[in-house]
Amino acid sequence: MSLHDQLLETAKSSGLRRTKALEAILTCLSECNRPMTLAEITSCGHLAEKCDKATVFRLLQRLSSKGMVRRLGLHERAAYFTLLLPNQHRDYLICTDCGKIEPIDAPCPVHKLEEEIRKKSGFSGLYHELEFFGRCPKCTD
Repeated sequence: MSLHDQLLETAKSSGLRRTKALEAILTCLSECNRPMTLAEITSCGHLAEKCDKATVFRLLQRLSSKGMVRRLGLHERAAYFTLLLPNQHRDYLICTDCGKIEPIDAPCPVHKLEEEIRKKSGFSGLYHELEFFGRCPKCTD
């Protein structure tokens, strides 16, 4: 089963209706291997002229509430959206000046702690989101 089909199946089992807009958003996010803004997603070739920004935003909110999409960024700047994929974990660096977001290319230091917390607390489905904030090299110059 392809990633796209898996995403559609997950959306369906989460109670989301399969629409052309939903399919297009999932395709766009899965093909672009980085977080994207609402404007970037809306102007993606798969979505062009199929629906407006409000519809895309509502779908992204629903996908986020179902644990399929993660919203990143600073609250006063544009939000970025990225897919949450099973068995794939990414932490991010976020520039407080320009808003640039990039994945961290290092092992996550929180996985062992997460496992310890899961064992001690009995929580299931435990996950974490780790974001580091600072100034990127371009903004530091």
